[in-house]
Amino acid sequence: MSEYTVLKVRDVEDQGPNFGLEGKMEARFMRVDLGCEECGVTYLRLAPGFRIPFGHTHKVQEEVYVLVSGSARIKLEDEIHELEPWSAVRMSKDVTRGLEAGPDGAEFILVGAPHTGPGDAIIEQEWWKD
Repeated sequence: MSEYTVLKVRDVEDQGPNFGLEGKMEARFMRVDLGCEECGVTYLRLAPGFRIPFGHTHKVQEEVYVLVSGSARIKLEDEIHELEPWSAVRMSKDVTRGLEAGPDGAEFILVGAPHTGPGDAIIEQEWWKD
């Protein structure tokens, strides 16, 4: 394996359509394309006002979300936090989390470690209800 990788994020396939969320959520999981051995990295873009329709935890993986542009709210267990650009949030594997974009949408970089492969996420549909 190479000692480094240079990658254009837009060259990684958008998985939003595979979740049935085309036009609402763009998700580019870069772990494989970057050749990451110990972590995962994702680009996530949410359309204005869009709330991801599920919450999730992990069996092993800790995550950090960094809001790069726009605004968003994140629900962590029963608490909701307002995020502005360059806010960073770390979550242990056991924290149920969900995201909602502000009126201008939101762009995130997500980092998770350790890499455990597919099947680490535990999804809870319709978790964040008003």
